[in-house]
Amino acid sequence: MLPVPFTNVKITDEFWAPRLKTNREVTLPIEYKHCKKSGRYDAWKWKPGKPKEPHIFWDSDVAKWLEAAAYSLATHPDPKLERQVDAYVEMLEAGQGKDGYLNSHYSLVEPDKRWSNLRDCCELYCAGHLIEAAVAYAQATGKEKFLDVMCRYADLIDKKFGTKRGQMRGYPGHQELELALVKLCRITGEKRYLDLSKFFIDERGRQPHYYDREAHKRGDEPRHFHFRSYAYNQSHLPVREQKEVVGHSVRAFYMYTGMADVAAETGDRSLIAACKRLWVNATQKRMFVTGGIGPTSANEGFTIDYDLPTEKAYAETCAAIALVFFAQRMLHMDADSQYADVMERALYNGVLSGVSLSGDRFFYQNPLAVFPALNEFRTHHESSRRQEWFGCACCPTNIVRMLASLGGYIYSQGKSEARINLFVDSSAEMKVGKQNVQIQQATKYPWNGKVKVTVRPERPAEFTLSIRIPAWCRSASLSVNGKSISASRNKKKGFARIKREWRPGDRVDIDLPMPVERIEASPKVRQTCGRVALQRGPIVYCLEEADNGNNLNDLSLPKDAKLSSTRKKDFLGGVNVITGKAVRRRTSDWNRELYRPSQSRTETVKFTAVPYYAWANRAEGEMLVWMHEG
Repeated sequence: MLPVPFTNVKITDEFWAPRLKTNREVTLPIEYKHCKKSGRYDAWKWKPGKPKEPHIFWDSDVAKWLEAAAYSLATHPDPKLERQVDAYVEMLEAGQGKDGYLNSHYSLVEPDKRWSNLRDCCELYCAGHLIEAAVAYAQATGKEKFLDVMCRYADLIDKKFGTKRGQMRGYPGHQELELALVKLCRITGEKRYLDLSKFFIDERGRQPHYYDREAHKRGDEPRHFHFRSYAYNQSHLPVREQKEVVGHSVRAFYMYTGMADVAAETGDRSLIAACKRLWVNATQKRMFVTGGIGPTSANEGFTIDYDLPTEKAYAETCAAIALVFFAQRMLHMDADSQYADVMERALYNGVLSGVSLSGDRFFYQNPLAVFPALNEFRTHHESSRRQEWFGCACCPTNIVRMLASLGGYIYSQGKSEARINLFVDSSAEMKVGKQNVQIQQATKYPWNGKVKVTVRPERPAEFTLSIRIPAWCRSASLSVNGKSISASRNKKKGFARIKREWRPGDRVDIDLPMPVERIEASPKVRQTCGRVALQRGPIVYCLEEADNGNNLNDLSLPKDAKLSSTRKKDFLGGVNVITGKAVRRRTSDWNRELYRPSQSRTETVKFTAVPYYAWANRAEGEMLVWMHEG
């Protein structure tokens, strides 16, 4: 199975379409301005002694913006935006070395240090993002200059790295190039790009360790590595021997995505097994209820199993996006709905929370509880205030490309199957067998679980239409042309698979009931013991001070409390809120005591919970996902 290309999908729904419009009309232009102002966009014009010296990762920030621009241009042509992309491509071409080398920092600032510190610096990471942008731009516009430039650079990397005599046996310190090379292979048909990606994956973590040899060569002591262990960049073991997700979360999940891509192309069973093993550890022991990953700022990544803090949760926006990438690749390698379930959880919660409703402010970190008075003791990245920009701007530029490419995650296509992975009011043109098939969804999802699917093959044909039954749904119902069919009887690995002769205009009606549910975490998650989170459909909810006053941690939800969902079209961009009654202690009963024998009286108060993705769009205040229950 392959994803239906983003160029073939049109999104028209009430939830995503307005966000994609904001992404296109607000976020893209604002990020262009930030890239210009900071010097990123014009890095190739920099001269020694001038300000705004190109940083080692600046190329990657612009590359992600370029990729987002490509996705946007595919569905909404914009001559001004296209000129901005073309102008940057001209600068890249002019700055490219005769040998194909292409990195603004090492070309202009430290030309004598190329390839000398793969462990800590970002040469290969930047190359990967530029390749992804070039592939997307060629797909969106048909223009190949950008692609040609990046092929020349990829050819140089292919000559430089490998197992032949005179080649370097290194690999990216910040993974990303691995997945980009597979994309480059698919669009060009050049298998050597796939082979290079496989080399980077196979070589990682082998002994003698490349990063040790590299450090000695430049006069450093390997033991002085800031993060102490090579688990930080997942090179502590060969990838097929790794059993736990460790280290920097974005590095990890970009690598897993590349591993899945290579496994899908080669059929490498040991690599497939490693991907599945790492997936299980990540989603069953190390993932937040919001689909966020990476609990600590210390390494921007993982600690131990079941360590899922609330107020100190790091959950970087880029990491949730990387999880979406990995989930999509696993879904196309193994048609199991668990991958789409996690992809959906991350998209609607951990990813979307990373950008304001206005599209011009961003979160780097996505905690599950906030006490704003502590902001002055936290870093810029850990603030509970959305930021206009960051010195390390990976998250804003990542989310703009993620949202712009959403169309590529909704549907999949194969020789005898069309698959619906996400429920989005949209239409898609796909190839099933030897004919074109149009699939159209009409739905108010995620606020309503009713979905109408219309199937329009070019001519009557037998194939399978697979529809995901979300893990959160307890009792789905289906009908084809008004005739009820059993969702459970036709269900395989979480997908209802309807095999029949489809005729133009055939309709499938899906009903996914969405009651409000209390979610509890494993008893091993010590930070949430005795607490519950509220969820309705794919949306995780939170409490904000703006609706419920302060001291949110003192609220307790009675086990028999009734919970209701109400639609508010003019609130936070149009959401369903959850309301109910909770219990809290009377603060008026307390004078100056810090501690006293338990004797507090309680009072019943109304509370309102809003979608987690929509928090921090009003006055600054406390926020809480996990409520006490009792």
